[in-house]
Parts: sequence; structure tokens; C-alpha cells
Amino acid sequence: MAFLKLYCRNRSAVLGLVILVSVLVLAATASIFFPDDPFRLAGKPMSPPGENGYLLGSDTLGRDVAAGIAHGARTSLLIGGLATAVAVLLGVVLGGFAGYFGGWIDDLLMRVTEMFQTIPSFIFAILIVAIMKPSINSIVIAIAVVSWPAVARLVRGEFMSMRNREFVQACHIVGMSDWRIMLREILPNCLSPIIVAGSLMVATAILIESGLSFLGLGDPNIISWGFQIGAGRTVLRSAWWVCTFPGVAILLTVLAINLVGEGLNDALNPRLRNRT
Repeated sequence: MAFLKLYCRNRSAVLGLVILVSVLVLAATASIFFPDDPFRLAGKPMSPPGENGYLLGSDTLGRDVAAGIAHGARTSLLIGGLATAVAVLLGVVLGGFAGYFGGWIDDLLMRVTEMFQTIPSFIFAILIVAIMKPSINSIVIAIAVVSWPAVARLVRGEFMSMRNREFVQACHIVGMSDWRIMLREILPNCLSPIIVAGSLMVATAILIESGLSFLGLGDPNIISWGFQIGAGRTVLRSAWWVCTFPGVAILLTVLAINLVGEGLNDALNPRLRNRT
């Protein structure tokens, strides 16, 4: 209850949560409201919104833009969630080891992390997807590979600040193993910043996936918002709705996730909690 009260104090975060829940509902009910294949050539190409039974118009091949947005929500949220989960898991493991053990382990893992951070993330993601062949799996792997270093550095700092605390020293005295100390004592005390960082990474993952799909590196068998924008970029002046509505969907979803992340930070950060 205390968490909800603190979260609800941030009106922007509440608005973001409402938008995000709406997108989740849209993704969950896409097959109910749009049971046909979103790639189906349903009718007249480039029909404006409201004409010929198209709520948001049709694209250059006569595909329903609204159906593409609804089914594309699944793709964006799925890839964003999976890529973030993989990146957070990898970052927590490597950052935890570096921060807890220190020494040569820390030096080795941080040099590897810095090497990944020196490579432009989007270009690196393009390279990985192009090598592996465009698919959901390759996109998730590419996004996770370019996203984990930030989590690793965050977790490393948290573990370094925790490893010399009194409760950790007490665990060593009673003979607890390093694995048990890391998983049961230190990690639970570091979850707040990890959760906030992970929520913001979902938004970044959605943007990267949209960019890859826009460039034609998305899964060709699955509709996505980036694919819709890429398919309509050549007719932007004559059929503005083909790109505009998927772009608005990306904008609202990323904005909502960032607002939710801000609200989580306000509610979970003990320093901010003590001020209120």
C-alpha cells in the first residue's frame, strides 16, 4: 500500500501506467478485434482513415493499418520484454561477480564491458541481426547484447557498496557461502535500481526493434510498428496515415514506459521516499 501511495503521487507516472495498460490490452485483444492476418490484402490500397471500413486507413498494398498496429503491439512488447530480461540477467550476473569479488575478476569483466560500450549500439545491433538472419530470436539477442553493459556497471556499483556492509561481514563470520550471500543478502537490496533500469530498457528495446524493422531487418513473417513505418515511408506525402499512426503508437508506448520508470524510481528510491 505504501508503494502504491508513493507511486500515485506522481501523476505523470499514473498517466504512463494507464497508457501502458491500454497498450497491453490492445496487444492481448488483437486477435479478437482483428482476427484476420494483418498481412492480408484486405481491399483498396491507401484508403484514408474511415473509408471502406478502415478505421485508420490502409497501406500501399491494402493492408489494414489498425490491424497492423494492434498485432504489432504484441511484437514490440514481446521483443522489448524478452530482450530486457536477457540483458538484465546477463548484466546482473557479470556485474555482481565484478562488484563482489573485485580484483582481477573485476578488471577482466569491466574491460569486456567497456569494449562493448565503445561500439555504437544501433550499428552493432544491425550487424548482429544481419549476420544471424532477421528473426525474433536474432533481434532479441542483438538488443540484449547492446544493452547489458549499462546494467552490469549499475549492478557492479551496487555490489561494491554492499559487500563491506556489516550484515555481509556477519554472513561471512557465520560461514555462509559466496553464492548464498550474493543471491539472498546483497541482490535483494539492489533490486530497486535494477527494476527501474530494466523498465527504462524496455523502451529502448522497442525503439531499437522499430529501427531494425524500419530498415528491413525485422522478422519478415511478423508485423511490427517499425515495419509499417518502413512500408509507408515512400508515400508519406500522399498517404500520411500509413506512417503516422504506427509512429504515434511507438511514441505513446515509449513515453508511457519512461513515465512508469520515473514513477518506480520515486516509489522505490529510499532517498526520495524520505523526502516525502
